[in-house]
Amino acid sequence: MDTQFVIDQMGFKIEIPVQLNRIVSLVPSQTEFLCSIGIEENIAGITKFCVHPDHLKNTKTLVGGTKNFKIDRIAELNPDLVIGNKEENEKLEIEELRNHFPVWMSNISNLGEALEMMNRIGTIVQKKKETMEMIEMIKTGFGRLTAIVSRSCLYLIWRNPFIGVGKETFIDDMLTKIGFRNVIERDRYPELNLSKLENLKPEYVFLSSEPYPFREKHLIELRKIFPSSEIRLVDGEMFSWYGSRLIKSVEYLQELQKELSLN
Repeated sequence: MDTQFVIDQMGFKIEIPVQLNRIVSLVPSQTEFLCSIGIEENIAGITKFCVHPDHLKNTKTLVGGTKNFKIDRIAELNPDLVIGNKEENEKLEIEELRNHFPVWMSNISNLGEALEMMNRIGTIVQKKKETMEMIEMIKTGFGRLTAIVSRSCLYLIWRNPFIGVGKETFIDDMLTKIGFRNVIERDRYPELNLSKLENLKPEYVFLSSEPYPFREKHLIELRKIFPSSEIRLVDGEMFSWYGSRLIKSVEYLQELQKELSLN
């Protein structure tokens, strides 16, 4: 069997077959990307959160969640390659997988790194042409986004306790691209108590649809904390999925700009 050496976005060098027939994807946005470039038939296992395309969960083996995935179930699939992500998967679980299978990890905190991930994976799975066409489409779309007006914003992803999105995250990069200044100065995803929330005083508060499913009923609760802010529900996939979903994200972000008169 012919093999090749590749390097992932965390700097790990791994040896994999040139022809990949059994891929396990542990990241929903990367699963969708793999399908969009035409290798759905080569995907053997996915997580329960891999909901796009919507038929996939009925045709592929579910290996658990992005965290606490079932290593024994992955072993049964005997994958040629496992694809994960530094942020979405647990370090210890990935290290255990590395003892048995080739694991390619992405590390993404901005659009450029997302496009790099797509380019590298597309090359590995021999779908360079399809991938480059997609990347150019995404680059063109984001090139049309303008951020003339700057507004302060708080983006929440969890409740009880409240958790916000900070710097050095993909979501923060998306907010910046459409004219928002993140009021959270800390990196990653800090937990925010009531006093910290009240001190932020953002012009806008975005309640994400994932991972916590914020709904209309939560708007009342947040309006008590932020009486002077505009609070709205947003589609978390459009802000946080860093694969082929970015094609749809551009349209969504453009519409959001128009609604908020930010361009």
